[in-house]
Amino acid sequence: MSRRCELTGVGPMVGHNVSHSNIKTKRRFLPNLQPASLQSEALGQTFRLRITNAALRTLDAKGGLDAFLIKASDEKLSPRAQKIKRQLKSKLAEQAAA
Repeated sequence: MSRRCELTGVGPMVGHNVSHSNIKTKRRFLPNLQPASLQSEALGQTFRLRITNAALRTLDAKGGLDAFLIKASDEKLSPRAQKIKRQLKSKLAEQAAA
């Protein structure tokens, strides 16, 4: 399983450990991934995704999973999140037509 957020696309970053004597050694900064159950109001379903804590705060600020997915670019989303977004768009188009 990859260490990448399914909604924001955040992955491992690289940097340095810097000692007191200023010797630099390579290290990796891993994202803080947590499994989360996210509710979609339009679809009436719950989805389990591995997302970062920062993405969870962003979801709260933007008004939930549906609002976040509509505005998110497909390049950053995982294939599972893209599938949820397609389902959401078709459901919203179906409701708008009715």
